[in-house]
Amino acid sequence: SEELSREGYEKWIGQPWIDTVTVESRTKVEALLRDAAANSITKWRQVNHPSTHGPDVPILYSAALVPKNGSIIVFGRDLRSLASLQQRLMDAQQSLERDYWRLRHLETRYRLLFEVAAEAVLIVDSVTQKITEANPAAGQLLGEHTRRVVGRVFPDCFDEAGASSVRMLMANVGATGRGDEIEARVAESGRQVVISASVFRQDNSALFLLRLSPLQQSGATAASLPRTIARAIDSAPDGFVVTDPEGRILVANQAFRDLAQLASEDQAKGESLDRWLGRAGVDFGVLIFNLRQHGAVRLFATTIRGEQGARADVEISAVSVAHGEQPCLGFTIRNVGRRLASEAANERAVPRSVEQLTELVGRAPLKELVRQSTDLIERLCIEAALELTRDNRASAAEMLGLSRQGLYTKLRRYGLVESPDADGSAADSGQS
Repeated sequence: SEELSREGYEKWIGQPWIDTVTVESRTKVEALLRDAAANSITKWRQVNHPSTHGPDVPILYSAALVPKNGSIIVFGRDLRSLASLQQRLMDAQQSLERDYWRLRHLETRYRLLFEVAAEAVLIVDSVTQKITEANPAAGQLLGEHTRRVVGRVFPDCFDEAGASSVRMLMANVGATGRGDEIEARVAESGRQVVISASVFRQDNSALFLLRLSPLQQSGATAASLPRTIARAIDSAPDGFVVTDPEGRILVANQAFRDLAQLASEDQAKGESLDRWLGRAGVDFGVLIFNLRQHGAVRLFATTIRGEQGARADVEISAVSVAHGEQPCLGFTIRNVGRRLASEAANERAVPRSVEQLTELVGRAPLKELVRQSTDLIERLCIEAALELTRDNRASAAEMLGLSRQGLYTKLRRYGLVESPDADGSAADSGQS
């Protein structure tokens, strides 16, 4: 055939058939020829031919005698496709076997962890609400042996109020995938426990994973403390935002959402804080740089841009938390719009010190800062001249290279005189 010719088997013509097969197939060729020569029914036998391109070529042969001239016709069926299929089947079986043992090992580890875990864990069917699995810690917390816990309807383990709260928790988790922790009282022992839930799917059915921890009587537990802190932060009057080290928001409280004009926290999560800061790509870059250099930033002045176009002047204090389970950045954002409005007149006046001028960086354009810097230097020079001449304005004007009228104009401009003196003669003559 053409396929065998591509293997180079056109050279077989003229050679003994037995010389074209592999060593282990020679006896099969001899048996085929012997049976055919005896004019008996030959069996189908697999014979392998060597190949220069890869594995041996398997052929299934049968032979028949032609009585008329005594020649033998040999019929062959190429088994390479079947051999490839068999190899794939073997590979699949071995892969399944490896997966099976890997799953067995995983299940063993899961069972071991489930049994020795100090935290009470329950698996509850979402349809029947019956407990399908419970670890020893759960049985101890519920006051019963683990075997007696399995099969019970989970909410029935608590008093009436607790059972109602548990049903509501499971309904919320089943609908949204999330739910707040709740507190419930165990019916048998009267112990108060904190319950959290999550949902997962197995074999086309939903199951609840419930974790139970005892509520300490002395105060908030480790489980309830983060919940209390979260409520306090969300109710804080100042904006509070937690981001990852790259600035993507993880937590944003209500005050920040009001500033950014967001309806829910989900609109902020995953977004960069830079999206709402005054000068995109500038303010946030400065904050991140200083956080990485110093670990904290205080009273950084900028603005917050709302989704609906509103703007608010804010001051940001930030801290970098580089160590812990999840490195993060924390930002407190205070709306200073009212304070700045009350100080607007003072801000429009000439700054009285270099520190006040520095505080304007970021609030005014560079052109305005340069003008105010010039005014500041001019006022400081006039004050120095008046101090050196003991308030002799004529001498001060001469020292500064100004006319007396020009000096009076600048004095009135900078508020250094209580009442303007048109010609200044009285003041100068008195001082003289």
